[in-house]
Amino acid sequence: FWKWLLIIASVLAVFMSAYQVFNLGRFTGFVPIENQYYYAIVALLLPMAFVAFPAFEGRGSAGMTWYDFLLVAAMVGVTSTLVLYSIEIVDEGWEFSAPDFMQYLSLAFVILAIEATRRTGGAIVTGIIVLFAIYPLFAGSLGGVLEGTSETLWDTVAYYSLSTEALIGIPTRAFAGLVIGFLLFGVALQYTGGGQFFLNLAFALLGHVRGGPAKVAIFASGLMGSMSGSVITNVLTTGSLSIPAMKRIGFAPHVAGGVEACASTGGVLMPPIMGATAFILAINLEVPYRDVVLAAVIPSILYFFALFMQIDGYAARNKLKGLPKVELPSVRQTLKDGWYYVAVFVLLIYLLVFLQREAQAPFYATALLIVINQIMPKNRWDWSKFADFLVAVGRLFAELAAILAGIGLIVGALSYSGKIGTLAFELLQLAGNSVFLLLLLGALASFIMGIGVTVTVAYIILALTLAPALTDSGLSPMGVHMFMLYWGMLSYITPPVALGAFAASSLAQASPMRTGLEAMKLGTIIYFVPFFFVLDPGLIMQGEPLHIMYVFGCALLGVVVLSQGLQGYFYGVGDVTQMGILQWPSRILLIIGAGAFAMPGNDVIGMANNELLVVGAIFTAVGYSLAWFGRRTAAHG
Repeated sequence: FWKWLLIIASVLAVFMSAYQVFNLGRFTGFVPIENQYYYAIVALLLPMAFVAFPAFEGRGSAGMTWYDFLLVAAMVGVTSTLVLYSIEIVDEGWEFSAPDFMQYLSLAFVILAIEATRRTGGAIVTGIIVLFAIYPLFAGSLGGVLEGTSETLWDTVAYYSLSTEALIGIPTRAFAGLVIGFLLFGVALQYTGGGQFFLNLAFALLGHVRGGPAKVAIFASGLMGSMSGSVITNVLTTGSLSIPAMKRIGFAPHVAGGVEACASTGGVLMPPIMGATAFILAINLEVPYRDVVLAAVIPSILYFFALFMQIDGYAARNKLKGLPKVELPSVRQTLKDGWYYVAVFVLLIYLLVFLQREAQAPFYATALLIVINQIMPKNRWDWSKFADFLVAVGRLFAELAAILAGIGLIVGALSYSGKIGTLAFELLQLAGNSVFLLLLLGALASFIMGIGVTVTVAYIILALTLAPALTDSGLSPMGVHMFMLYWGMLSYITPPVALGAFAASSLAQASPMRTGLEAMKLGTIIYFVPFFFVLDPGLIMQGEPLHIMYVFGCALLGVVVLSQGLQGYFYGVGDVTQMGILQWPSRILLIIGAGAFAMPGNDVIGMANNELLVVGAIFTAVGYSLAWFGRRTAAHG
């Protein structure tokens, strides 16, 4: 019964989303107002959080309990009433003057939403949300930066439940308006065998080259991460195949784990599907989602190219060959079996970028994928597999809807207390109007928040508090918001937390801390790329085409040089680690040269692009000369 309830909820949510996205109301005559649609989506999915996720971790899949049933019934009752009164809520301004019965209902809604968030997002996320949620109640009693005007409990919960700034605020609006279609597409790709196809294609194309399995991990994990939107899921799925293959050809266990952790982290930042946070970013900036996709292209290329070059250098230095061709799938046969996965991606990108139908694109792509999948015999679904697909969709919808509704309370608290504008001013004062100091503050805050909470929570809090201060300093709004997104992800590969690296270390049977440190080294470029694109919007596709090409070319050159310095393998010279202590001056010179190549010139840096190019060339030339001399001396010595 509960499984079928979950399936029905997911089907209805997809239908309602499609109804809104394709404006089907023009045929039926019924067009729901905005908050009515959001409440309806919440009414379908939030009760399912109590069905799909147990109250306590230890309970596992023991089934529904009496209190789960009560919570489901309560959530259905509360949210259905909100749907019923949605027009009155807007027309009579109930968010600021709700009748008594609606205030009691609002309190119940807030409490139920927090419990749904706890089940799906965990205790840390819930704790932070609760702290923010109760802030307006005590703001008048706090001093310094936190001081504000205290509000009553009833006014606060009414604002949270009835306005479009909290429980159905930006996160829920992004979910209901854009995310549902892309989540559906991602699950459909996995359940039709798309993940296995991209893994086979990666092995067919790159498995035989130097360090092949590691390069396969980059390609496959990048595509899988774009589908799943989860670093940990990505590591555990593609890593189970790529890590043993890397170890087999001679990669050290901690390096194999580090490669997979970096590739999986980058996958979540790779267009065209970048996870829920990217959609919230688009809604926040009030720009089409395709603008976010275009902005992410160059940073993701730089990240994956840097990873590829470091792996190539490591493999060359350690003389690691690829897998025998006879063990690998054929490119031709792989494409013959799974050409339609490529076709649906092409369709998605065409609809997204060229036809600018971002909300409709994933529905068309999903429909095409399922139709072709049912025609082709290999991965054809029967009713059982179709039901499993719908259950997976329902679980994912319920999980994300519950987390995003809870996160909406953070937005609501800052909005209701009026702290957003004052915080921006106070942060500017604290940094002494120094853009670079503000950026360092933003990077540190994003990283620390990314340790304890999901990247979505970290991004939303900083987008509301720190981003306005940075944009007021004259930086590109897109660059600033992408900066928060990237730095929020870095905790997945940075010790002491490094969840992505630790998950990979369990598969690689390596030390978690060594794996985390290796992932940090391999992903070095991602620590700098956000500074580059926030200082020069050319790296996020903003500006004149010639300028974009110039800064992109310089950044690629910087990535090549940096990879050589970090790995100790210089193209044309060879392995410089055999030079003993003499290797370090040449490697450090190349790392400095790489920084000069990749760094965009502007007033903050104090140098122009051409000057930085010359500085980079000098440091790199001296480093290469020193390496050549050291290798020659070592050979004759």
